[in-house]
Amino acid sequence: MDIADCYQKVRQRTEMICSPLQTEDYVVQPVADVSPPKWHIGHTTWFFETFILKPYFMGYQEYNPDYNFVFNSYYETVGNRVIRTDRGNLSRPTVNDTYRYREYVDEAMLKFLCEEPSAEIKDLLVLGLNHEEQHQELLYTDIKYILGHNPLFPAYDKTYASPKAETAKSDKFIRLNEGVYEIGFTGEGFCFDNELNRHKVYLNAFEISPNLVTNAEYLSFVNIGGYHDFRHWHAEGWDWVKNNQVEAPLYWHLIDGEWYHYTYHGLEPLNLKEPVCHISYFEAYAYAAWRGLRLPTEFEWEAAANQFKWGKYWEWTESSYLPYPGFVKAPGAIGEYNGKFMVNQKVLRGASEVTTPGHSRITYRNFFQTHLRWQFTGIRLAR
Repeated sequence: MDIADCYQKVRQRTEMICSPLQTEDYVVQPVADVSPPKWHIGHTTWFFETFILKPYFMGYQEYNPDYNFVFNSYYETVGNRVIRTDRGNLSRPTVNDTYRYREYVDEAMLKFLCEEPSAEIKDLLVLGLNHEEQHQELLYTDIKYILGHNPLFPAYDKTYASPKAETAKSDKFIRLNEGVYEIGFTGEGFCFDNELNRHKVYLNAFEISPNLVTNAEYLSFVNIGGYHDFRHWHAEGWDWVKNNQVEAPLYWHLIDGEWYHYTYHGLEPLNLKEPVCHISYFEAYAYAAWRGLRLPTEFEWEAAANQFKWGKYWEWTESSYLPYPGFVKAPGAIGEYNGKFMVNQKVLRGASEVTTPGHSRITYRNFFQTHLRWQFTGIRLAR
Protein backbone atom coordinates (compact mmCIF):
# COMPACT_ATOMS: atom_id res chain seq x y z
CA MET A 1 0.00 0.00 0.00
CA ASP A 2 1.53 3.36 -1.01
CA ILE A 3 1.60 6.40 1.24
CA ALA A 4 -1.47 8.01 -0.39
CA ASP A 5 -3.53 4.87 0.21
CA CYS A 6 -2.29 4.73 3.81
CA TYR A 7 -3.27 8.35 4.26
CA GLN A 8 -6.80 7.77 2.99
CA LYS A 9 -7.25 4.61 5.05
CA VAL A 10 -6.26 6.33 8.29
CA ARG A 11 -8.37 9.41 7.61
CA GLN A 12 -11.43 7.34 6.74
CA ARG A 13 -11.15 5.33 9.96
CA THR A 14 -11.36 8.52 12.02
CA GLU A 15 -14.61 9.43 10.32
CA MET A 16 -15.91 5.88 10.77
CA ILE A 17 -15.39 6.18 14.53
CA CYS A 18 -17.47 9.37 14.55
CA SER A 19 -20.22 8.03 12.27
CA PRO A 20 -22.59 6.92 15.10
CA LEU A 21 -22.53 10.40 16.67
CA GLN A 22 -25.27 13.02 16.56
CA THR A 23 -24.23 16.60 15.83
CA GLU A 24 -24.67 17.57 19.49
CA ASP A 25 -22.25 14.83 20.59
CA TYR A 26 -19.40 16.50 18.69
CA VAL A 27 -19.18 19.61 20.86
CA VAL A 28 -19.35 18.34 24.48
CA GLN A 29 -16.39 18.61 26.88
CA PRO A 30 -17.39 17.32 30.34
CA VAL A 31 -13.86 17.64 31.82
CA ALA A 32 -10.56 19.18 30.75
CA ASP A 33 -8.95 15.86 29.80
CA VAL A 34 -11.74 15.01 27.34
CA SER A 35 -11.75 16.91 24.06
CA PRO A 36 -14.90 17.32 21.94
CA PRO A 37 -14.92 14.98 18.91
CA LYS A 38 -15.15 18.03 16.65
CA TRP A 39 -11.83 19.24 18.02
CA HIS A 40 -10.15 15.89 17.26
CA ILE A 41 -11.48 16.04 13.69
CA GLY A 42 -10.03 19.53 13.28
CA HIS A 43 -6.75 18.99 15.14
CA THR A 44 -5.68 15.92 13.16
CA THR A 45 -6.43 17.89 9.99
CA TRP A 46 -4.47 20.89 11.27
CA PHE A 47 -1.45 18.65 11.85
CA PHE A 48 -1.14 17.77 8.15
CA GLU A 49 -1.86 21.33 7.04
CA THR A 50 0.66 22.85 9.45
CA PHE A 51 3.56 20.42 9.21
CA ILE A 52 3.30 19.25 5.60
CA LEU A 53 1.14 21.37 3.31
CA LYS A 54 2.14 24.86 4.44
CA PRO A 55 5.90 24.30 4.42
CA TYR A 56 6.20 21.84 1.53
CA PHE A 57 3.28 22.19 -0.94
CA MET A 58 4.09 25.15 -3.18
CA GLY A 59 1.09 27.40 -3.75
CA TYR A 60 -1.00 25.91 -0.96
CA GLN A 61 -3.57 28.35 0.41
CA GLU A 62 -4.26 28.00 4.12
CA TYR A 63 -7.94 27.17 4.68
CA ASN A 64 -8.51 29.61 7.52
CA PRO A 65 -5.70 31.35 9.49
CA ASP A 66 -7.88 31.37 12.62
CA TYR A 67 -7.88 27.57 12.70
CA ASN A 68 -4.27 27.54 13.84
CA PHE A 69 -5.46 29.17 17.08
CA VAL A 70 -8.45 26.83 17.37
CA PHE A 71 -6.88 23.45 16.55
CA ASN A 72 -3.30 23.75 17.81
CA SER A 73 -2.96 21.45 20.83
CA TYR A 74 0.24 22.13 22.77
CA TYR A 75 2.83 23.24 20.20
CA GLU A 76 4.36 26.42 21.61
CA THR A 77 6.56 26.69 18.50
CA VAL A 78 3.51 27.08 16.25
CA GLY A 79 1.87 29.92 18.16
CA ASN A 80 -0.99 30.75 20.50
CA ARG A 81 -3.94 28.41 20.94
CA VAL A 82 -7.26 28.00 22.70
CA ILE A 83 -6.55 26.65 26.18
CA ARG A 84 -7.50 23.01 26.60
CA THR A 85 -10.35 23.66 29.05
CA ASP A 86 -12.08 25.93 26.51
CA ARG A 87 -12.28 23.47 23.60
CA GLY A 88 -15.89 22.73 24.52
CA ASN A 89 -16.81 26.41 24.30
CA LEU A 90 -16.17 26.54 20.56
CA SER A 91 -19.61 26.52 18.97
CA ARG A 92 -17.83 27.88 15.90
CA PRO A 93 -16.42 26.59 13.65
CA THR A 94 -19.43 24.32 13.33
CA VAL A 95 -19.23 20.57 12.87
CA ASN A 96 -20.01 21.05 9.17
CA ASP A 97 -17.32 23.73 8.86
CA THR A 98 -14.79 21.41 10.49
CA TYR A 99 -15.60 18.57 8.11
CA ARG A 100 -15.29 20.99 5.16
CA TYR A 101 -11.87 21.94 6.46
CA ARG A 102 -11.00 18.25 6.62
CA GLU A 103 -12.15 17.69 3.03
CA TYR A 104 -10.16 20.71 1.83
CA VAL A 105 -6.93 19.47 3.44
CA ASP A 106 -7.49 15.88 2.27
CA GLU A 107 -7.93 17.04 -1.31
CA ALA A 108 -4.71 19.06 -1.11
CA MET A 109 -2.83 16.19 0.53
CA LEU A 110 -3.82 13.74 -2.19
CA LYS A 111 -2.63 16.20 -4.84
CA PHE A 112 0.60 16.66 -2.92
CA LEU A 113 1.10 12.89 -2.72
CA CYS A 114 0.77 12.42 -6.47
CA GLU A 115 4.53 12.75 -6.50
CA GLU A 116 6.76 10.58 -4.34
CA PRO A 117 7.68 12.63 -1.24
CA SER A 118 11.24 12.98 -0.04
CA ALA A 119 12.47 10.83 2.83
CA GLU A 120 12.17 13.79 5.22
CA ILE A 121 8.56 14.48 4.24
CA LYS A 122 7.71 10.78 4.31
CA ASP A 123 8.93 10.60 7.90
CA LEU A 124 6.64 13.52 8.76
CA LEU A 125 3.74 11.81 7.00
CA VAL A 126 4.26 8.59 8.92
CA LEU A 127 4.43 10.57 12.17
CA GLY A 128 1.21 12.36 11.19
CA LEU A 129 -0.56 9.08 10.50
CA ASN A 130 0.57 7.61 13.82
CA HIS A 131 -0.51 10.85 15.48
CA GLU A 132 -3.98 10.48 13.98
CA GLU A 133 -4.14 6.85 15.11
CA GLN A 134 -3.46 8.07 18.64
CA HIS A 135 -6.37 10.46 18.28
CA GLN A 136 -8.58 7.65 17.02
CA GLU A 137 -8.10 5.96 20.37
CA LEU A 138 -8.71 9.26 22.15
CA LEU A 139 -11.91 9.67 20.15
CA TYR A 140 -13.15 6.31 21.41
CA THR A 141 -12.29 7.11 25.01
CA ASP A 142 -13.57 10.70 24.89
CA ILE A 143 -16.84 9.65 23.26
CA LYS A 144 -17.33 7.03 25.97
CA TYR A 145 -16.77 9.65 28.67
CA ILE A 146 -19.16 12.09 27.02
CA LEU A 147 -21.98 9.56 26.63
CA GLY A 148 -21.16 7.73 29.87
CA HIS A 149 -21.70 10.97 31.81
CA ASN A 150 -25.00 11.70 30.14
CA PRO A 151 -27.64 10.83 32.78
CA LEU A 152 -29.57 8.83 30.15
CA PHE A 153 -26.51 6.59 29.48
CA PRO A 154 -27.13 6.50 25.72
CA ALA A 155 -25.48 3.80 23.64
CA TYR A 156 -22.67 4.82 21.32
CA ASP A 157 -23.09 1.90 18.94
CA LYS A 158 -25.18 -1.21 19.62
CA THR A 159 -23.14 -3.12 17.03
CA TYR A 160 -19.82 -2.42 18.78
CA ALA A 161 -18.11 -5.73 19.58
CA SER A 162 -15.71 -5.70 22.51
CA PRO A 163 -12.98 -8.28 21.90
CA LYS A 164 -12.72 -10.94 24.58
CA ALA A 165 -9.67 -10.96 26.80
CA GLU A 166 -7.47 -13.93 26.09
CA THR A 167 -6.80 -15.70 29.38
CA ALA A 168 -3.99 -18.10 30.14
CA LYS A 169 -4.78 -21.75 30.81
CA SER A 170 -3.05 -21.43 34.17
CA ASP A 171 -2.98 -18.61 36.71
CA LYS A 172 0.57 -19.58 37.64
CA PHE A 173 2.84 -16.55 37.64
CA ILE A 174 5.52 -16.34 34.94
CA ARG A 175 9.03 -16.26 36.37
CA LEU A 176 11.99 -14.44 34.82
CA ASN A 177 15.48 -14.89 36.15
CA GLU A 178 17.72 -12.10 37.26
CA GLY A 179 19.93 -10.73 34.54
CA VAL A 180 20.55 -8.06 31.96
CA TYR A 181 17.74 -7.39 29.47
CA GLU A 182 17.63 -5.14 26.40
CA ILE A 183 14.83 -2.57 26.40
CA GLY A 184 13.60 -0.24 23.67
CA PHE A 185 12.77 -0.28 19.99
CA THR A 186 14.96 -2.09 17.50
CA GLY A 187 14.60 -3.04 13.85
CA GLU A 188 12.83 -1.47 10.90
CA GLY A 189 9.61 0.48 10.87
CA PHE A 190 8.15 3.36 12.83
CA CYS A 191 8.53 4.08 16.51
CA PHE A 192 8.09 7.19 18.64
CA ASP A 193 11.17 8.97 19.92
CA ASN A 194 10.40 7.97 23.52
CA GLU A 195 11.02 4.31 22.60
CA LEU A 196 14.68 5.11 21.82
CA ASN A 197 17.47 4.38 22.51
CA ARG A 198 17.64 0.64 23.00
CA HIS A 199 19.63 -0.02 26.17
CA LYS A 200 20.41 -2.64 28.79
CA VAL A 201 18.80 -2.86 32.22
CA TYR A 202 19.53 -5.21 35.09
CA LEU A 203 16.47 -6.90 36.61
CA ASN A 204 16.26 -8.93 39.77
CA ALA A 205 14.35 -12.19 39.47
CA PHE A 206 10.61 -11.53 39.43
CA GLU A 207 7.25 -13.10 38.64
CA ILE A 208 4.39 -11.59 36.66
CA SER A 209 0.78 -12.67 36.30
CA PRO A 210 -0.27 -14.15 32.93
CA ASN A 211 -3.71 -12.49 33.30
CA LEU A 212 -5.21 -9.12 34.06
CA VAL A 213 -7.16 -8.60 37.28
CA THR A 214 -10.87 -9.32 36.71
CA ASN A 215 -13.96 -7.38 37.75
CA ALA A 216 -14.79 -10.16 40.23
CA GLU A 217 -11.36 -9.91 41.84
CA TYR A 218 -11.52 -6.14 42.02
CA LEU A 219 -15.08 -6.24 43.39
CA SER A 220 -13.71 -8.15 46.39
CA PHE A 221 -11.48 -5.13 47.09
CA VAL A 222 -14.51 -2.84 46.84
CA ASN A 223 -16.64 -5.06 49.07
CA ILE A 224 -14.09 -5.30 51.89
CA GLY A 225 -13.95 -1.52 52.05
CA GLY A 226 -10.76 -0.97 50.10
CA TYR A 227 -11.80 2.58 49.26
CA HIS A 228 -12.22 3.33 52.98
CA ASP A 229 -8.91 1.94 54.28
CA PHE A 230 -5.97 4.31 54.03
CA ARG A 231 -3.45 1.51 54.56
CA HIS A 232 -3.57 0.43 50.90
CA TRP A 233 -3.06 3.87 49.36
CA HIS A 234 -0.33 6.37 48.69
CA ALA A 235 -0.94 9.58 50.63
CA GLU A 236 -1.75 11.42 47.41
CA GLY A 237 -4.01 8.57 46.31
CA TRP A 238 -5.85 8.61 49.63
CA ASP A 239 -6.41 12.38 49.28
CA TRP A 240 -7.72 11.74 45.75
CA VAL A 241 -10.18 9.12 47.02
CA LYS A 242 -11.49 11.37 49.79
CA ASN A 243 -11.61 14.61 47.82
CA ASN A 244 -13.43 13.00 44.88
CA GLN A 245 -15.53 10.55 46.95
CA VAL A 246 -14.34 7.65 44.81
CA GLU A 247 -16.05 4.35 45.65
CA ALA A 248 -15.42 2.17 42.57
CA PRO A 249 -13.87 2.20 39.08
CA LEU A 250 -15.05 4.75 36.55
CA TYR A 251 -18.40 3.83 34.91
CA TRP A 252 -19.41 1.46 37.75
CA HIS A 253 -22.85 2.17 39.22
CA LEU A 254 -24.49 0.47 42.21
CA ILE A 255 -28.22 0.32 41.46
CA ASP A 256 -30.63 -1.42 43.86
CA GLY A 257 -27.80 -3.45 45.30
CA GLU A 258 -26.46 -4.64 41.93
CA TRP A 259 -23.38 -3.41 40.08
CA TYR A 260 -23.70 -2.09 36.55
CA HIS A 261 -21.18 -0.45 34.24
CA TYR A 262 -21.48 1.82 31.25
CA THR A 263 -20.38 0.30 27.94
CA TYR A 264 -20.69 1.35 24.31
CA HIS A 265 -24.04 -0.49 24.35
CA GLY A 266 -25.29 1.59 27.26
CA LEU A 267 -25.67 0.60 30.91
CA GLU A 268 -25.23 -3.16 31.44
CA PRO A 269 -24.80 -5.56 34.40
CA LEU A 270 -21.15 -5.81 35.42
CA ASN A 271 -19.46 -8.76 33.70
CA LEU A 272 -17.49 -10.34 36.54
CA LYS A 273 -15.31 -12.43 34.23
CA GLU A 274 -13.98 -9.46 32.24
CA PRO A 275 -10.78 -7.65 33.29
CA VAL A 276 -11.36 -4.57 35.39
CA CYS A 277 -11.08 -1.37 33.37
CA HIS A 278 -10.89 2.41 33.74
CA ILE A 279 -8.62 2.24 36.76
CA SER A 280 -6.29 5.01 37.92
CA TYR A 281 -2.72 4.31 38.93
CA PHE A 282 -3.76 5.09 42.50
CA GLU A 283 -6.38 2.33 42.37
CA ALA A 284 -4.06 -0.14 40.64
CA TYR A 285 -1.41 0.43 43.31
CA ALA A 286 -3.92 0.15 46.18
CA TYR A 287 -5.39 -3.09 44.84
CA ALA A 288 -1.92 -4.61 44.41
CA ALA A 289 -0.96 -3.55 47.94
CA TRP A 290 -4.14 -5.14 49.32
CA ARG A 291 -3.19 -8.38 47.59
CA GLY A 292 0.33 -8.22 48.99
CA LEU A 293 1.69 -7.82 45.48
CA ARG A 294 2.85 -4.95 43.26
CA LEU A 295 2.75 -3.54 39.76
CA PRO A 296 5.55 -4.51 37.34
CA THR A 297 8.06 -1.94 36.20
CA GLU A 298 7.90 -1.08 32.51
CA PHE A 299 11.19 -2.94 32.02
CA GLU A 300 9.86 -6.10 33.68
CA TRP A 301 6.73 -5.82 31.55
CA GLU A 302 8.69 -5.52 28.31
CA ALA A 303 11.07 -8.35 29.23
CA ALA A 304 8.14 -10.69 29.93
CA ALA A 305 5.58 -9.52 27.36
CA ASN A 306 6.27 -12.28 24.86
CA GLN A 307 5.09 -14.81 27.45
CA PHE A 308 1.56 -13.50 28.04
CA LYS A 309 -1.37 -12.06 26.08
CA TRP A 310 -1.61 -8.30 26.12
CA GLY A 311 -3.65 -5.67 24.27
CA LYS A 312 -7.08 -5.78 25.93
CA TYR A 313 -6.35 -2.81 28.21
CA TRP A 314 -3.41 -0.54 28.85
CA GLU A 315 -1.50 -1.76 31.89
CA TRP A 316 -0.19 0.51 34.62
CA THR A 317 3.45 0.03 35.56
CA GLU A 318 5.48 1.16 38.54
CA SER A 319 7.76 3.22 36.28
CA SER A 320 7.85 6.98 36.03
CA TYR A 321 7.80 8.35 32.49
CA LEU A 322 11.41 9.36 31.93
CA PRO A 323 13.75 9.55 28.92
CA TYR A 324 15.85 6.56 27.95
CA PRO A 325 19.66 6.97 27.90
CA GLY A 326 20.70 9.11 24.96
CA PHE A 327 17.20 10.47 24.31
CA VAL A 328 17.32 13.60 22.14
CA LYS A 329 14.38 15.84 21.30
CA ALA A 330 13.96 16.67 17.63
CA PRO A 331 14.36 20.35 16.70
CA GLY A 332 11.33 22.59 16.31
CA ALA A 333 7.69 21.76 17.00
CA ILE A 334 8.08 18.02 16.37
CA GLY A 335 10.44 17.93 19.37
CA GLU A 336 7.48 18.88 21.57
CA TYR A 337 5.74 15.61 20.79
CA ASN A 338 6.90 13.52 23.77
CA GLY A 339 9.93 14.91 25.56
CA LYS A 340 8.31 17.81 27.38
CA PHE A 341 5.82 15.49 29.09
CA MET A 342 8.50 13.42 30.85
CA VAL A 343 7.58 14.56 34.35
CA ASN A 344 4.96 13.56 36.94
CA GLN A 345 3.50 10.74 34.86
CA LYS A 346 3.45 6.93 34.98
CA VAL A 347 4.12 4.60 32.06
CA LEU A 348 1.46 2.23 30.74
CA ARG A 349 2.34 -0.66 28.47
CA GLY A 350 0.53 -2.74 25.87
CA ALA A 351 -2.53 -1.48 24.04
CA SER A 352 -6.31 -1.47 24.46
CA GLU A 353 -9.32 -2.73 22.60
CA VAL A 354 -9.76 0.71 21.04
CA THR A 355 -6.13 1.07 19.94
CA THR A 356 -5.95 1.22 16.15
CA PRO A 357 -4.95 -2.24 14.85
CA GLY A 358 -1.22 -2.45 14.25
CA HIS A 359 -0.54 0.81 16.06
CA SER A 360 1.07 -0.56 19.20
CA ARG A 361 4.07 -2.80 19.91
CA ILE A 362 5.91 -4.25 22.90
CA THR A 363 8.19 -1.21 23.15
CA TYR A 364 5.34 1.37 22.98
CA ARG A 365 5.31 3.70 25.99
CA ASN A 366 1.98 5.27 26.86
CA PHE A 367 1.90 7.71 29.76
CA PHE A 368 -0.70 9.37 31.95
CA GLN A 369 -0.98 11.18 35.24
CA THR A 370 -1.70 9.02 38.28
CA HIS A 371 -5.34 10.08 38.83
CA LEU A 372 -6.57 9.64 35.25
CA ARG A 373 -8.83 6.73 34.33
CA TRP A 374 -10.89 7.65 31.29
CA GLN A 375 -8.54 5.57 29.17
CA PHE A 376 -9.01 1.77 28.90
CA THR A 377 -6.61 0.98 31.74
CA GLY A 378 -6.25 -2.25 33.71
CA ILE A 379 -4.04 -4.10 36.19
CA ARG A 380 -1.44 -6.85 35.84
CA LEU A 381 0.25 -7.91 39.06
CA ALA A 382 3.86 -8.84 39.80
CA ARG A 383 5.94 -9.97 42.73
